[in-house]
Amino acid sequence: MAEHIGEIIQVIGPVVDVSFENAGGDLPKIHDALEVMRDNGEVLIVECQQHIGENSVRAIAMDSTDGLYRGMKVRAT
Repeated sequence: MAEHIGEIIQVIGPVVDVSFENAGGDLPKIHDALEVMRDNGEVLIVECQQHIGENSVRAIAMDSTDGLYRGMKVRAT
């Protein structure tokens, strides 16, 4: 998969839903790592667990999701 940029659409505890509207159906694979770019420059790794719909994935955070919000950019590696 080529690198795609998505955005967070929902955060519930450690569960993060990410939309890849411009991916053309080319979603990250299950167990792929995604990088959330925090405002302070840090990167939070989330792991893709489920495809939800044609353009979105559900992921589990590997660290605290405190401070995440809808619209934050996510990079599929």
